[in-house]
Amino acid sequence: MTEMAMVGLGRMGANMARRLASGGVKLALYNRSFQVAQLLAEETGAQACASFKDLVAALDTPRVVWLMLPAGEATGQAVDQLSALLEPGDVLVNGANAYYGESRRQAAKLAEAEIGYVDAGVSGGIWGLENGYALMVGGEKAVVARMERFLKVLAPAPDKGWLHCGPVGSGHFVKMIHNGIEYGMMQAFAEGFALMKGKQEFDLDLAAIAEMWRHGSVVRSWLLDLTAEFLSADQGLEAIEPFVSDSGEGRWTALEAVEQGVPAPVMSLALMMRFASQGHNDYPAKLLAMMRKGFGGHGVKPVLSDVEGEGT
Repeated sequence: MTEMAMVGLGRMGANMARRLASGGVKLALYNRSFQVAQLLAEETGAQACASFKDLVAALDTPRVVWLMLPAGEATGQAVDQLSALLEPGDVLVNGANAYYGESRRQAAKLAEAEIGYVDAGVSGGIWGLENGYALMVGGEKAVVARMERFLKVLAPAPDKGWLHCGPVGSGHFVKMIHNGIEYGMMQAFAEGFALMKGKQEFDLDLAAIAEMWRHGSVVRSWLLDLTAEFLSADQGLEAIEPFVSDSGEGRWTALEAVEQGVPAPVMSLALMMRFASQGHNDYPAKLLAMMRKGFGGHGVKPVLSDVEGEGT
């Protein structure tokens, strides 16, 4: 009896499959690289499938297929291909960090074929295998009820860490806001530790401070736990480039704030700081330097490589 399929066996998808298998769920696995599916199948006792057709055929009916693919084109293509193979009464779960509006459109399309749709926001990162995943789920009540067995295995405990948030789209909407809050919290920690590092006359031990804050402080959190861990090994971070990627979730949260007319300056500015770290502030900074030179005669700092080139 194969109860569920997992499509997309990257870091999150593979660990979710491992947690499900350890919880007794019989799985079919699919990945773009069949070898990845084979290796995980050998580890977990699941069934590796070489195509979507094989995957659907391997499942007992009514089928449940959970997608853990990158949001956007990859997920969209998989939804289209699977919708042609699944049958009325089957359920497709989109676990990507997807835009909630796109989830609603996908659900409406699948509803025409009487295929159930669940949008699942998944949080927990690489630690989810051990600690469980926070699951924010949207969909019709009857469809989500069919997913409860799997949600209870994936969550930190059967009665906590997962929630049916509301209709289709609500799961990905709540996950979007979750990530926006995450951006703000991360930025606040980063700025605070940078200020302490800059107060050189105090010679502050950042690792010791982070560890102390973990116990009894109002700012204690998992993010602080992680910060304390890496600071204990390296406070200077000299080998790390100051580049921070951003996902679509942060952008969608900022746009949602504009659309609702609700002020969300912390989350929006945290997103802007990520843009700045990616080099997108370089040209504006050059413009500022040239404007300052223009009105005040202030000097500008040339790029070092250009200075070196003048002598060659």
